[in-house]
Amino acid sequence: MFQVTREIRFCYGHRLLNYDGKCRHLHGHNGRALITLEADRLDALGMVVDFSTIKRVVSGWIDANLDHRMILHKDDPVLPTLKQQGEPFFLIDVNPTAENLAKLIFDYAASQGFPVVEVKLWETEDSFAVYRLGTRGGVSP
Repeated sequence: MFQVTREIRFCYGHRLLNYDGKCRHLHGHNGRALITLEADRLDALGMVVDFSTIKRVVSGWIDANLDHRMILHKDDPVLPTLKQQGEPFFLIDVNPTAENLAKLIFDYAASQGFPVVEVKLWETEDSFAVYRLGTRGGVSP
């Protein structure tokens, strides 16, 4: 198997609903996503996918939708205030945890036809979440 990984850095804000800790408040992060693609054979140029294509498509989407935005649950009660102030935000159906953001980026890359197998999202310098192909939730049988 061949693998390539592209790193994408972006800044975002969020908060977690129904959470009893610091992350219940609006705050920001300097995020770092590692998107890993895999193929059993290379294309005619000898690549899994050209790094510049990953940058153009995935980094372009992150820049347009997540970078310097508040990423919030669609039912967050702060939304009317943000709308009134003209603040940029991106809404998701789940709490905007690092785990859910890693899956969001994974799903976007996959929807664009990339052979993505894993996304790691660093929320801080020493904490990251991973979403990978074949990830199963719950208890092992």
